[in-house]
Amino acid sequence: MNAVLKKSPPHGSPGTSAHPSSAGAAAANAAAASFAALTDSLDYLDAPSIELVRQAYRYADAAHLGQLRNSGEPYITHPIAVAAQCATWKLDAQALMAALLHDAMEDCGVTKSDLIDRFGSPVAELVDGLTKLDKLQFDTREENQAESFRKMLLAMARDVRVILIKLADRTHNMRTLADMPRSKWGRISSETLEIYAPIAHRLGLNQTYRELQDLSFRHLHPWRHATLSKAIQKSRNRRRDLVQKVQLDVDNVFAKMGMKVRLAGREKTLYAIYQKMEQKHLSFAQVTDIYGFRVIVPTVTDCYTALGILHQMYKPVPGKFKDHIAIAKLNGYQSLHTTLVGPSGVNIEFQMRTEEMHIIAEAGVAAHWLYKAQDTEGKAAERLGTKWLQSLLDIQNETRDAAEFWDHVKVDLFPDAVYVFTPKSQIMALPRGATVVDFAYAIHSNIGNSTAAAKINNEQVPLRTELKNGDVVEIITTPAATPNPAWLGFVRTGRARSKIRNYLKTLAHSESEGLGEKLLAQALRAEGLEQLPPTNNENQPIWDKLLRFTGSRTRSELMTDIGLGKRIASIVAKRLMVLMAEHGHRPNALLMTRERYTSHETVSQGGLTLDGSESASVQYAHCCRPIPGDAIIGYLGRGEGLVVHVSRCVVAQRLQHKDSERFIAVDWADEPTRLFETGVVVTVSNGKGVLAQVAVELANAEADITHVDMDDEVAMDTIDLRFVVAVRDQAHLETALRNLRRAPSVLRASRILPSE
Repeated sequence: MNAVLKKSPPHGSPGTSAHPSSAGAAAANAAAASFAALTDSLDYLDAPSIELVRQAYRYADAAHLGQLRNSGEPYITHPIAVAAQCATWKLDAQALMAALLHDAMEDCGVTKSDLIDRFGSPVAELVDGLTKLDKLQFDTREENQAESFRKMLLAMARDVRVILIKLADRTHNMRTLADMPRSKWGRISSETLEIYAPIAHRLGLNQTYRELQDLSFRHLHPWRHATLSKAIQKSRNRRRDLVQKVQLDVDNVFAKMGMKVRLAGREKTLYAIYQKMEQKHLSFAQVTDIYGFRVIVPTVTDCYTALGILHQMYKPVPGKFKDHIAIAKLNGYQSLHTTLVGPSGVNIEFQMRTEEMHIIAEAGVAAHWLYKAQDTEGKAAERLGTKWLQSLLDIQNETRDAAEFWDHVKVDLFPDAVYVFTPKSQIMALPRGATVVDFAYAIHSNIGNSTAAAKINNEQVPLRTELKNGDVVEIITTPAATPNPAWLGFVRTGRARSKIRNYLKTLAHSESEGLGEKLLAQALRAEGLEQLPPTNNENQPIWDKLLRFTGSRTRSELMTDIGLGKRIASIVAKRLMVLMAEHGHRPNALLMTRERYTSHETVSQGGLTLDGSESASVQYAHCCRPIPGDAIIGYLGRGEGLVVHVSRCVVAQRLQHKDSERFIAVDWADEPTRLFETGVVVTVSNGKGVLAQVAVELANAEADITHVDMDDEVAMDTIDLRFVVAVRDQAHLETALRNLRRAPSVLRASRILPSE
């Protein structure tokens, strides 16, 4: 469905002229457009509140002056009708003021700040919330999208009064839909049926829910509606005597039992009958439970007593009993339901409920205000308010003070989700606190992996930006982009976290595989063979036997294990040499001599050149933090890959004493590709601003500070500041140390190395 949730305006554009056919029509229009049309509904408010509503009416009347609806009525009649509907739910003065002003920002150029100045922030926020809902677009008819859209509307309405006013607005628009061009009936009715009626049901507003369904049905399928309406009228005439007889019999039985009950007839709505016929492929004659009664009693115990009495009067239909009192519906609805076989074999449904349950069943979330208006002490309202907060609104923060209901609680119907749009108007549901990167991975892991930048509502934003309800999010990708390990610090969804980790792990394994291949090739040269045997049919038996020897499943796994230090390259190379010799390969004695004896005598494997681009497969030890210019040595830790130490590092020397076969010769490339971190300790005279002085000297030397630590003893005369700085090489470090030693407050400055 290509629908836009925006009145356009709903019934007539501003400035449209109309000519009422008579003076009587003009008088009727004037009466409908006056505040008097609303006055009778406001008797539950105090005088100051009514005056506030009157001021909002005058402001809205002036703002909409000269605007007419398609029917020819002044446009203000629509806000008045919306406010009147809200008044039937006994909403507070702020909500009624917002109902009167709800089109002012959209159609009349009134700004939010204008409303704040005139009526205060709460009313302006309600109107602003309604205006934002009107701007949302619903561009697809898929059922899951309709459900997501309903949730988005509810999530965006941080105050449930926004949704109630919106439903009142839509109800009046549907009541006057006949004034609209017939070409718009289908779109507006489908939208109402798919979006707004289910929201009314979610909030327990059953009367509004049924009315929206039937009005939509009437305009969506006029012929079916008319045919079904005639059939029900005939049925009603035929069964009037039967229904009256049942009502009389039930009244008499309860009177004899001395039970105080109120009996009300109930008829299934046209749309409900139509749905049942469609879903179960029934004819109208086969739909038997059209009629029903509500038995309203004083207490919950009376509900169950009434059920027993009715089951003695009429035979119950098996499987047609439901206890919604013990297990209430999600929207707070409670009643006992049973279907009985009445006179002439006609099935009749009975619903047993208390007065409080009846108010909730009919008015849903609005019952909070309705019940408060009837209960002067406020105790029942407090209990009811709490019940809604816990069961209907599913909110995490509850309040037991109904009087402060709106002051302290922002009602969020879906507190754990945020709903956003893709640029193509698809809706994505993500956990609250989700970021742009979470959104990218929710679309597809390839999109997430290649995310370079993002826009929200057409504005460039950082990738860590948290999403808000209604945001339109666009991800900008480039083939060169890759996941950043820093993303793990702010993503919220498990999907994004696992995809980023998997990518980094795969990358590390890929680099370890490359390192392992280099090490094995180097070790094989020390055995006298120039290169590894290629993986072809001729050499496959050699590789198969080598894999059986090492216990690896694939060649890739073997190389990764060597790169991670799980296998010793020289041992694997010796075994590979034996296997190759069996297949006729002969070692080169000159190559063997040169490779074996040009390396350091304590190093058992071949060497590697490092330039800093090795990423996860090579780590630079934190104990000594080597930098270009240092004499270095490589240690193949078990499962850690290659760890590079300064040759004189005491940690490396201890490891070499225990595990000499795991060391390989490494050296720096002529031009390293990045900066390297190393430790510096600076002893200073304790005083004000010394840390800033030291930081300035390091900055002047172009040495980046990545970490700083200091002694806890702040009262001492001297203090040690320990820095981790990033430098190009030894010469760059010496320049930084010289700068530091020239500073007046610095007593000593030196590099940190592991002590003996």
